[in-house]
Amino acid sequence: MATFFTSDTHFGDHRVLNLYPRPYGSVAEMDADLVARWNAAVGAGDEIWHLGDFARTPRLAAELLPKLNGRKHLVAGNNDIGPDVAHGWETVQPYAEIEREGRRLVLCHYPFRSWNGQHRGSLNLHGHSHGRLKPLPRQFDVGVDVRDYAPVALEALLAARRPKAP
Repeated sequence: MATFFTSDTHFGDHRVLNLYPRPYGSVAEMDADLVARWNAAVGAGDEIWHLGDFARTPRLAAELLPKLNGRKHLVAGNNDIGPDVAHGWETVQPYAEIEREGRRLVLCHYPFRSWNGQHRGSLNLHGHSHGRLKPLPRQFDVGVDVRDYAPVALEALLAARRPKAP
């Protein structure tokens, strides 16, 4: 079982096609590709944390969740309307602190300037900014706009920050 992170899918939301340069001609094309990329990355037994702005409406969220692989947790964002475990989320919360692979992770839709354990090695994973903010050390934007429109594993985030071998 692996743990994955993503954010800002904005399923069913035409506004993201105008606000951010996503490579899709329509919302239907975007939604289908995001579902395909999610399921290509995440297996049925994997855990996935969505850090907010999942879908435009609760009805669409309820329709999409069964089509997506993994045990799904939501850290709600500013565009999440009435998310509920009844829709298929294993948990729903505004903020979470978890430990994975020996690392403390502070999860929120919003990026922090300071977070619990920041100076003791904890990591802040967030969305909301669509790649428009310069990250602080040990801070990662996991939004689809900066992660090739797919969920990302913690190991891949950490590997991207390691210096390349000569």
